[in-house]
Amino acid sequence: MEVVRKQVGGSVVLKPVGRIDMTTAEPFRAQLLAALGDLAAPPAAVVIDCAHLDYVSSAGLRAVMVAAKEAKGRGLGLGVAALQPVVREIFVISRFDLVIASFETVRDAFGTLDPGAVEHLAGLP
Repeated sequence: MEVVRKQVGGSVVLKPVGRIDMTTAEPFRAQLLAALGDLAAPPAAVVIDCAHLDYVSSAGLRAVMVAAKEAKGRGLGLGVAALQPVVREIFVISRFDLVIASFETVRDAFGTLDPGAVEHLAGLP
């Protein structure tokens, strides 16, 4: 799994490519927490762009849950966008869609989580 990080104003987009499973969940969690740690103050947010995420296991969901608790504790936003059908199904079956905000596009996510970042989204859907 590769994770591409892009600064969007005072917020961050993380784009995991491939699978988040038992072997990649810990490095993904570390990158996610580092991105949250780099944010200044609300309304900053981290959006996970899942357009190229093929699969997420329970270990991957746990990584996102840990980050969601950290974000909530700091008053920051955290959301997922562009879930592929298999990943969306995993989120729904695990009821994880009730835990973390899900959006159709990265632009939609920032429109809700950090509206000021939208002007910095050149080249992103």
